[in-house]
Amino acid sequence: MITYRHATCSELANVLDWAADEGWNPGTGDASAFFQADPDGFFVAEDASGALLAAISVVNHSDSFAFLGLYIVRPNHRGKGIGLGLWRHALKHAGERTIGLDGVEAQQHNYEASGFAHAGGTTRFSGFVERAVDRDIHAAASEDIPWMIEQEAVASGVAKPGYLRAWFSPAATRHSLILKKADRPSAVCTVRQCRSGAKIGPLVAESPPDANRLIAHAATMFEGPITLDVPETSTGLADLCKRLGLTPGFKTARMYRGPFATTKHKHFSVSSLELG
Repeated sequence: MITYRHATCSELANVLDWAADEGWNPGTGDASAFFQADPDGFFVAEDASGALLAAISVVNHSDSFAFLGLYIVRPNHRGKGIGLGLWRHALKHAGERTIGLDGVEAQQHNYEASGFAHAGGTTRFSGFVERAVDRDIHAAASEDIPWMIEQEAVASGVAKPGYLRAWFSPAATRHSLILKKADRPSAVCTVRQCRSGAKIGPLVAESPPDANRLIAHAATMFEGPITLDVPETSTGLADLCKRLGLTPGFKTARMYRGPFATTKHKHFSVSSLELG
């Protein structure tokens, strides 16, 4: 007998270990921030013995928008309908909200069968950059967070206050940074330690030089390569990543079920592929 239910925060941490096994390279401190976004938005399938077989997240960011991610079925339980049952169970949590996801391109047709429409793609850029401490870049303070949430919403097209309030708050493995010009905030990014290196996301900047300064400073925070997940509409950031010698690799398809107006911010990287 298979049971579908909400996941606990500790179980979410276990699911992120599964994601690491799949090569997704999650952040080492993601579980707590993810869970704060919507504690009822994480689901698991378990058998009669209590063993976890599959997981998925459908996080409600607002009254009109949710994001689906972390859809994983353990390898020896695939092809048995367990994942599909959990998918159908979890989607109910979103109600009538528009749902977004970043799925692997090979699964695009399966998502289309569930009513999702393709709306673009995201490319992962990874590698090493020249590191440089920048005196105009500072750790974000609590009073900066509302502005940062607003900047990310303008760039991504949807506000995610619960998620980003936790994401932008300081943590041992995650730092949010603000570039200031003439004592005014100009650009923002978050860098977090991952199983390998670090990921920068979100990043929101108005020009390539500002984005470059943030990336160079963020790269000093943790050892190893840095990674950015860049929407295809963010042409300025994609070009900068190439100029910096970062290698394009893993790609996902951005899809939505329900109405959504995509934005075309030129220097933007997503916060995470798991929660948008």
